[in-house]
Amino acid sequence: MMTSQDVLSVYAAMADLTEQMVQAAARSDWDALTLLEQRCAAHVQTLRQQEAPQPMQGAERERKIELIRQMLNADRQIRDLTMPWMAQLSRLINTTGTERRVVNAYGSV
Repeated sequence: MMTSQDVLSVYAAMADLTEQMVQAAARSDWDALTLLEQRCAAHVQTLRQQEAPQPMQGAERERKIELIRQMLNADRQIRDLTMPWMAQLSRLINTTGTERRVVNAYGSV
């Protein structure tokens, strides 16, 4: 089991990674965003496997809550930045699919 300080260190690392993810999304650097997300997911897995089941108390608990809030705020920013790109990608995929169906149905011109 991890100590409270170990757990807080992992949460702090995740908060840092999510801030880096916001920056990557702002640059439209989807490869970097994906790599950072994978690193963050590895930390989540570590916490699932090793975080003690008893809740933290006092200042440690408050620090954990603050780090979670930072991550949630970053997550919201990431979604705000990626949703327009996802919508554009969806339109492109749908357009390509429609074109393919027309070519399959009627042949190329």
